[in-house]
Amino acid sequence: ALQGYKVGLIDADLYGPSIPTMMGLKGEKPKMIEVGGQKKIVPLEAHGISLISIGFIINPEQAVVLRGPRLSGIITQFINDCHWPEMDYLMIDLPPGTGDIQLTMVQSIAVTGAVIVTTPPQVAVDDALRAANMFRLDNIQVPILGVVENMSWFTPKELPDNKYYLFGKGGGEKLSQLLNVPQLSQIPLVKEAGEYSDQGVPPVMDRNHPIHDYFVNLATVLNQKVVYRNQNLDPTEKVQMQNG
Repeated sequence: ALQGYKVGLIDADLYGPSIPTMMGLKGEKPKMIEVGGQKKIVPLEAHGISLISIGFIINPEQAVVLRGPRLSGIITQFINDCHWPEMDYLMIDLPPGTGDIQLTMVQSIAVTGAVIVTTPPQVAVDDALRAANMFRLDNIQVPILGVVENMSWFTPKELPDNKYYLFGKGGGEKLSQLLNVPQLSQIPLVKEAGEYSDQGVPPVMDRNHPIHDYFVNLATVLNQKVVYRNQNLDPTEKVQMQNG
């Protein structure tokens, strides 16, 4: 969005909706409008991004107790029943795993590509690999654009040249090799990033903090991968339900 693209974001982690807090909209509620005789949800906006999350619909302290069909219904509503503005990118923040939410998404929308996020430890790589392999199933076939390694190292503010690998190292590189896709970025563990998120400000908004450059570089590389994917691969098709 900082680079001039029109961006929407669906918080599809229904059990742990964190986007309202991280984007400074905790407690806000979306409005409803009528479009062509149908009721539509109007996404909220923060920092130039259109947003929808179940966190805007339930109370912050309310437990989310949902089973498969209801999960699917909410994701379908977020995609089809929101009055989204014209966008260049619609990002969908998925929960870990390979469950109903992921399957509903690929059945509801033609997904351009997936970015797989891991942390350095092997247990995180194992989980991320399973999630990635779901996108590669014969009846799904969503291209994997690359891997992001989060919490790659810790650098204290007072020792900017030091890197401490608190969770080990090499997980992102290992996953990218297993999937034969590039590692798009390594994002360090930064105390201020958590503090900014708690205050409802994306860390990338602080142009004077080193974390800004990490996220801007990731966005630049990701945009290049999307352009290359669209020029060189056929469009993704929605997954069709089969009976029996």
